[in-house]
Amino acid sequence: MKNSIRTLLTLTLVLFISACSNDLPLGAKIAKYHNSFAQHNQQLWEVAFSPDGELLASAGVDKVVKIWRRKDNKVLLNLKHPQGVPAVAFSPNGSFLATGSYDNLIRIWRVSDGSLVDTLFGNNSTVWQLTYSPDGTKLASGGVDKVLRVWDIAQGKSGKMQALTGHEGDIWTIAFSPDGKTMVSSGEDAVIRIWDVDSANELKSLSAHDWAVLTLAFSPDGKTLASGGDDKIVRLWQTSNWQLIGELDGDSQSVYALVFSPDSKTLISGGRDKNALGEALQYHMKDSSGAKDDDNEVTIRLWDVQSGQFLQALSRHSNDVRSLALSYDGKWLASASEDKNVIIWSMNTQPSK
Repeated sequence: MKNSIRTLLTLTLVLFISACSNDLPLGAKIAKYHNSFAQHNQQLWEVAFSPDGELLASAGVDKVVKIWRRKDNKVLLNLKHPQGVPAVAFSPNGSFLATGSYDNLIRIWRVSDGSLVDTLFGNNSTVWQLTYSPDGTKLASGGVDKVLRVWDIAQGKSGKMQALTGHEGDIWTIAFSPDGKTMVSSGEDAVIRIWDVDSANELKSLSAHDWAVLTLAFSPDGKTLASGGDDKIVRLWQTSNWQLIGELDGDSQSVYALVFSPDSKTLISGGRDKNALGEALQYHMKDSSGAKDDDNEVTIRLWDVQSGQFLQALSRHSNDVRSLALSYDGKWLASASEDKNVIIWSMNTQPSK
């Protein structure tokens, strides 16, 4: 009896410390379901928020990038491509959207009217990842051809391109540091490469994971880099010296997406919960408009960065969660899945009164 009471007290203390570290009362939910966007007809690969948090862009296998309003899910633009679209990125000023496709091309679109502003050539195969520098003057791309390309961008038009080599497999993920001075990339070779943006020199490489690295994310304060991939582990790196400072080990099969809260205190992860056969069975047994049985849903996880404590699970998707995006004010989380849906979650980051 005493051991049971002691165990209960210990668990309560852990939960209390975890909640307090995020400035939320014990038992408070950080996120809850808001609504679903179900206007794609095939699997989704990517979702992104506009800088003001009012618009979203979603894309995937169905060859159409949809730009739509968060408040009412109204589609404003359908940007048609000849093949599927694994990558989208809004420019920091919100005026342009970059898209990367299976046809090897990067396209720059004007958000106000959907006009095509520029097409970037040079990639020799599928473009898996696109990301803008924080000041919007550079656009980085990576894909199947193992080359990291960095384009100078002005008013949606491309200029000089630098090709950075070193990766030995597909480049799946790229991220700029918040100050724009550093860029990181990784992928199939499981090596995180750290680059100086101005000189384009490789500063360091990290043998980060046992399997492919699928996602990288800097904390907004720039102090931490999170990495995740096919080995199921999320690793946290201190950017001042690139030392490993923490690991988050959930029960997922793969980690496809990571995003930090604006205050850098919470990390959100999404991916694959079951093996491929298990998820195929669960997907075909469910209504594509959203999961109904909690036992079969694919989970998004929220973690306390400082303590490493698991905070909350968000379970509604019925297939792999491929992409996560957080509005700049931290009030809205979007998740895109192979179940063809984008789900919007409302985020509670303030203490209850």
